[in-house]
Amino acid sequence: MTASKPWNWNLVGEKDRTYWQTPSAESYYLLHRWQQQGRRTLLDLGCGLGRHSILFAKGGFEVSAFDLSETAVAETEQWAQREHLSLSCKSGDMLALPYAPESFSCIFCRNVISHSDTAGVRKVFREAFRVLQPGGEFYFTLCSKNSWGFGQDWPVVDANTKIRVEDGPENGIPHFFADYDTIRELCAAFQILTVQQIEDILTDGVPGGWHYHVLVKKPD
Repeated sequence: MTASKPWNWNLVGEKDRTYWQTPSAESYYLLHRWQQQGRRTLLDLGCGLGRHSILFAKGGFEVSAFDLSETAVAETEQWAQREHLSLSCKSGDMLALPYAPESFSCIFCRNVISHSDTAGVRKVFREAFRVLQPGGEFYFTLCSKNSWGFGQDWPVVDANTKIRVEDGPENGIPHFFADYDTIRELCAAFQILTVQQIEDILTDGVPGGWHYHVLVKKPD
């Protein structure tokens, strides 16, 4: 299993930081969905600079913000303090979540789980199942094998994983790429609610890669 490595946020410029501080489109849908379902305890798994932790905390959720990067966790905590919001912020490895079984009614995890190899990804799914309450919902994304990155001449870890090699905050970080059969295998313990494969197009027209967006539920 490859060692986990955090993003280097010191290499992210101010313009890109604005992007990473703006909640994703699907987070608003999930905020409304989970509010309507009466869910209140949320794990922001891989919180980054805190864009989704802050959104859900403002929406009345009891949020636990978690990330491998101590820099990201510190910035999330500082943002919450400026907004007078109460968050539980922790730094650690997603391969061993520091939470008790059945701690959360929902988990939000965007562009995070793919930063491991196949063995690591399987372990993350076991950890997510462990900390999720029965009937709880888990939203996550995974890089698709249709993405340009899967075809890059990067060092190979296993049949699904390559180490990203380029200048930038993700240099040296493993990237796991999935197809639908892989998702079904990873989610065998869950009930799959929705699966979408979405291509991101950057503002200059350059393809930004394909990702699976998946919502699953832990059986009652």
